[in-house]
Amino acid sequence: MKMLHSRISFISDRRIGPVAFFCAIILAMNEHQRARYLRQMIFSNIGEAGQEKLLGARVLVVGCGATGSVIASTLARTGIGYLKIADRDFVELNNLQRQVLYDQDDVHSRTPKAIAAANKLRRVNSSIQIVPCVVDVHAENIEELIADVDLVLDGTDNFETRYLVNDACVKHNKAWIYGGAVSSYGATFTIRPHESACFRCIFLHAPPPGTLPTCDTVGVIAPIVNVIGSLVSAEAIKFFVGSGERNRGLVNIDLWENSFDVLEIERRADCPCCVKHQFAFLDDAHDGAAFLCGRNAIQIRPPKKSALDLAQLAARLQPLGRVAQNDYLVQFTLDDFDITIFPDARAIIKGTEDAGIARTVYAKYVGT
Repeated sequence: MKMLHSRISFISDRRIGPVAFFCAIILAMNEHQRARYLRQMIFSNIGEAGQEKLLGARVLVVGCGATGSVIASTLARTGIGYLKIADRDFVELNNLQRQVLYDQDDVHSRTPKAIAAANKLRRVNSSIQIVPCVVDVHAENIEELIADVDLVLDGTDNFETRYLVNDACVKHNKAWIYGGAVSSYGATFTIRPHESACFRCIFLHAPPPGTLPTCDTVGVIAPIVNVIGSLVSAEAIKFFVGSGERNRGLVNIDLWENSFDVLEIERRADCPCCVKHQFAFLDDAHDGAAFLCGRNAIQIRPPKKSALDLAQLAARLQPLGRVAQNDYLVQFTLDDFDITIFPDARAIIKGTEDAGIARTVYAKYVGT
């Protein structure tokens, strides 16, 4: 940046015309970009042409927890020109062990992850566009979220959202990259609609609740999160640059056992999504209640698009229990429940795994 200022000062002293002055500033800015990405551009498979492609790339990261924060951090530093981050949650203390974009201040302020991630990444790279979306990704908004991007990257922690992303990306012919990690192992798969198998070719039906291990039942170590996030990021870079050997199968890694396997995945001839074009998850009328695995919590989403005045809500709840508020949410604690309410009228109700109880609490304190 000091070099950029000195060049502009030198140009000003020469008293050149306004058009030439503007062109010189652009040149200086490009030199500043070259300095930022120099080590990356020296890599012959990227070069200056590849870096220009990355600067013009548009990406959506769905979920910015463990793998999502690694992906978002890596791609912001890489110079992806437009980075949209969608996440429904806020930062908690147990996130800090593996979620690289957050710190204790984010925990204390209960900052939504999308906002905290964007704030951190803007301090890393202010020259790219970062768009935080504090939203629950569901059938009513997923198509809008992916509409203005070229590639969708998986930072989620549940099958339901992945099926939804798969439906939307296959329907609109957009590539996306699956990535997940738990315990010491993880997997990733690059999905190119109409070229490769899709997510439902691998997992035709969602596993029954409680049958798969989660971070809350078997734990997770940070290194596997970083490995999977890095593999997804590398695939994204190769996708935009247009070179390198793409991932052609389902990559499985276990860092504790030091195993690395790639399973060849063929398109299912009867796949309801990529072959029959039946988008069941996009068409599904969700009841608005989502179980948040391992957190003893239920998310309630209103059936219609809504907007809350957080200040008014906080004032109404103040006489009933302990209330904390910031620009993004209201936290209300009463008896055995910890209720976090967002401006879109969505709420996370901690203290129950019963959707019926969560709806009752929501109706009582937030409204119907």
